[in-house]
Amino acid sequence: MKPRLFSGIQPSGNLHLGNYFGMLKNAAKLQNKYQSIFCIVDLHAITIKQDPETLRKNTLQTAKHFLASGIDPEKSILFIQSSVSEHAELCWILNTLTKTAEMERMTQFKDKARKNKQNINLGLMSYPVLMAADILLYDTAIVPVGQDQSQHLELARILAKRFNKQYRKKVFTIPKPLIKKRIQGSRLMGLDDPTKKMSKSAPSPNNYIALNDPPKLAAQKIMRATTDSGDQIKTGQKKPGITNLLSIYSLLTHTDGATLEKKFQNKGYGQFKKELSQVVSQFLANYQKKFQKIDDNSAAQILAQGAKKAKEIASQKIIQVKKIVGLA
Repeated sequence: MKPRLFSGIQPSGNLHLGNYFGMLKNAAKLQNKYQSIFCIVDLHAITIKQDPETLRKNTLQTAKHFLASGIDPEKSILFIQSSVSEHAELCWILNTLTKTAEMERMTQFKDKARKNKQNINLGLMSYPVLMAADILLYDTAIVPVGQDQSQHLELARILAKRFNKQYRKKVFTIPKPLIKKRIQGSRLMGLDDPTKKMSKSAPSPNNYIALNDPPKLAAQKIMRATTDSGDQIKTGQKKPGITNLLSIYSLLTHTDGATLEKKFQNKGYGQFKKELSQVVSQFLANYQKKFQKIDDNSAAQILAQGAKKAKEIASQKIIQVKKIVGLA
């Protein structure tokens, strides 16, 4: 049996190139190596106020992005978190083992609390516990993580060990992180501010290239993207703007940075951006053809089938947990 892998993504905002290279494309590769479970975490999403219809639409759109990126429902389980009630059940049980101080130390909670001062809700604080439940419910061995999620995975590991020790049974598998090797472009930055990560929740749409952006609009965003002083097409800490654009070019064309630097030697930013905008436009045109071939009914059916498969695994684990803690 292959090790089991779990990964989730929120259905909020527009998925962008950073999401594609950071998760979606990588997920399509990982499904061949692991028993893969991919979850659209809508329960996590509602810790921030959501319009119900928009949330439903985004959830389905996110599923279609998974499928357009190469997720095969014959190889992987793809489902919506709220379709499997065991996630919420296990979260409550794990809440009783989680210390308030642990939650208050979470970097992401502190960041989100600063940004959402009018809605610092309990769900926002216990967000990492629900994430732990997502992972532990499936005896997950491997979790792909970025730097911003490593603290949450560590909490899942702590809670698994704590539960196993308290009840003197090996109930939960201790998950291990799968940290993608840091390569050029493995973390795309904002087009309007290359010192910060590209974000689908950024206040300006000029921050990112959305996967559903019209190719012409995407080209315009590239031409407007922030660059640096001077005109050398070269990576470096003092040139975050052009470094980020080179990363995008590198990822889309499978060309290493050194080769690109040589190609654009003695050429200005204008010529470089023009060629990059063409590369981006062509990628989006090809990707969107795949996306548009997936109709809503087919995606919904795949999600329903995935929820059924996920529930078969989750229900067995929650029965075991409830029996051990005295709830059944």
